[in-house]
Amino acid sequence: MTTNAVETTVCSAMRTVTIGAERPLVVIGERLNPTGRARLTAAWSRGDMALALRDAAAQEAAGADLLDINVGVPGLDQAALMRAAVTALQEATTLPLCLDSADPAVLQAGLEVVRGKALVNSVNGEAARLDRVLPLVKDYGAAVIALTMDDDGIPASAEGRLRVAERILARATATGIAANDVVVDPITLAVGADSAAARVTLDAIALIRAELGVNILLGTSNVSFGLPARPALNATYLALGMARGVTCAIANPLDARTMETIRAADLCLGHDEWATRWIRACRRAAQARSSAQG
Repeated sequence: MTTNAVETTVCSAMRTVTIGAERPLVVIGERLNPTGRARLTAAWSRGDMALALRDAAAQEAAGADLLDINVGVPGLDQAALMRAAVTALQEATTLPLCLDSADPAVLQAGLEVVRGKALVNSVNGEAARLDRVLPLVKDYGAAVIALTMDDDGIPASAEGRLRVAERILARATATGIAANDVVVDPITLAVGADSAAARVTLDAIALIRAELGVNILLGTSNVSFGLPARPALNATYLALGMARGVTCAIANPLDARTMETIRAADLCLGHDEWATRWIRACRRAAQARSSAQG
């Protein structure tokens, strides 16, 4: 067991973001993903970056700390699209980038043009993926998200996910990647399909935090897939995860309920000294309401 929490640092040319257990939650904006977004899919199919740039600016203004970029549009040259998206976004935002693809060639295309230190989304315990992704992370000096699944699938228990995380971490360090550059994702599954799914992930978060001390990422929106009142469910799940050791999350910063919940949880967990961030956000919200009312 380890009690020494690590910190993971990523950066753009203009901003450094540090993920750590004693810091406020780091929010990775999820909106630059064409899944379920027909307008973004259509825009990227035309090579049009305008919508992505507007979404990036809106997420940064809403409080995102990083931006996740996924260019998974079937039939397109995704490597070229990732390269173009990273190049364009770096001119429009100060935020570090999280490069999101299942294709190592697409990840490499983004890493070749990224300025600063990116977060790679992702590697997992599958042998082929470890062989292809970890050398890229090492060669480009990136950090990486490690999904707790392997060639046998997603373990059904928290202990099984810990074992996968241990194997990925060992392989990463053997490749020359520091432990603080590995962020573990215990994997969120839909509670609508399995009512115990969220509890297993929450148990895995606590176990991985206690045993490995690494930073832990939560993908929030999968938990509510197929259910009504998704924002409320997502926000509650995220708060529970933060209490167990989640230090960063892929979430929608444009959802006011999610951001308010994050700030409240940070305050209650002792990550907002003198309630400074909470008070500042409440004042901004009050000013925005006043302006809207004229």
